[in-house]
Amino acid sequence: MIAVVSAMGMTAVLGGCGNTGSSDVTLRLVAADYGGSAADSSKKYWDGLVKEYEAEHSGVKVEVSVYSWNDVDRKVKEMVAAGKAPDMAQIGAYADYAAAHKLYQVSDLLSIPVQASFLSQLSEAGQWQHAQYGIPFAASTRVLFYNKTLFTRAGITPPSTWSELAADAKALKAAGVKYPYALPLGPEEAQAEAMQWLLSGGDGYTDDAGTYSIDSAQNIETFTWLKDELVGKGLTGPVAPDRLNRADAFAAFADGRVGMLDGHPTLMRQAAKKGVKFGMVPMPGRTGESKSAMGVADWMMAFKQNGHAEQIGDFLDFVYSDKNVLDFSREYGLLPVTGSASDAMARSTKDADLHPFLDQLTTSELYPVGKTSWAAVSADIKKTVGRAVTPAGSPAAVLSRLQTAATTADSRDVG
Repeated sequence: MIAVVSAMGMTAVLGGCGNTGSSDVTLRLVAADYGGSAADSSKKYWDGLVKEYEAEHSGVKVEVSVYSWNDVDRKVKEMVAAGKAPDMAQIGAYADYAAAHKLYQVSDLLSIPVQASFLSQLSEAGQWQHAQYGIPFAASTRVLFYNKTLFTRAGITPPSTWSELAADAKALKAAGVKYPYALPLGPEEAQAEAMQWLLSGGDGYTDDAGTYSIDSAQNIETFTWLKDELVGKGLTGPVAPDRLNRADAFAAFADGRVGMLDGHPTLMRQAAKKGVKFGMVPMPGRTGESKSAMGVADWMMAFKQNGHAEQIGDFLDFVYSDKNVLDFSREYGLLPVTGSASDAMARSTKDADLHPFLDQLTTSELYPVGKTSWAAVSADIKKTVGRAVTPAGSPAAVLSRLQTAATTADSRDVG
């Protein structure tokens, strides 16, 4: 899931007119909210899109329920468990529903041109047992944000290696910066911060064969460096990393209290609204620029319970038109999931602020979302990985326990 938290959950029920060749069909969609308030809630986006669709498609209504990221996955899970699955859900993971044989394959829904339009990396990530069930909806990558004012005051330049990052953090601390490097390993989104650091250390959550490798030697070295060189030297701020959440770290950056942190496009707007002058560079690696950036994709899926494959497919073809993909991406500072929309964004000067993120997307590393075990493994990482950098914590012990739990969960993964 791209991790943007909203405070609102709303339902919009809309009517329409037009012609699709079908009659009296109501499609129900549950969607995540990418906005931060009622003013920019995703409800507004879906209201406009559905109104336009219904005006051209007689007999088809689309009801959209929008929930915050704190609630949307649970809401869908509860609906499915109650035997009342929505026709479509736009949430953070799909594989568990695919493994339970509750989803349509993408080939049963979308037209061939739309199927072919998705970035290949994202289409592949949407596969379970070599068939695509997850439809990428929005994407993001991460870069290192830095506060230009604080960097100038400390007399430093943006880092490209871990040693340079540590040296910059030391200079920022000496200049009185509260959070030289904000390290959010709290339970909100620790799996994201941890993954970006594992990638910059040369590994990740899985090996080339797709097997969990959480406690690899490289990963243990990465967390040992974080504990010894950043956390242990007081360079991560007044809140212990295992208790610092991503939203709080972003808010502190927007308030001018953070020198550096790993961030996604949403932070640009948040910081700009507060007048923070910031720069962005690729995440530093152990000895140079990180070879891989972390990518995140959120997913659209269609449940088989109510039928309506034809109507669902027609509606989703409309959702994934270049215009609608670009409108959504620009509204919420996200990256398009189709090749043509990505090309349009890359050519557009008005999207220049998103280009650093877009440049990384095709080579970024995604969560192992094709594993049905990932939801449980991710939840475990959120709760416990931050302990690895606490004063009494052991990176080797914490990562080893996570690896054991992941291996056990994976053994039950029918995918």
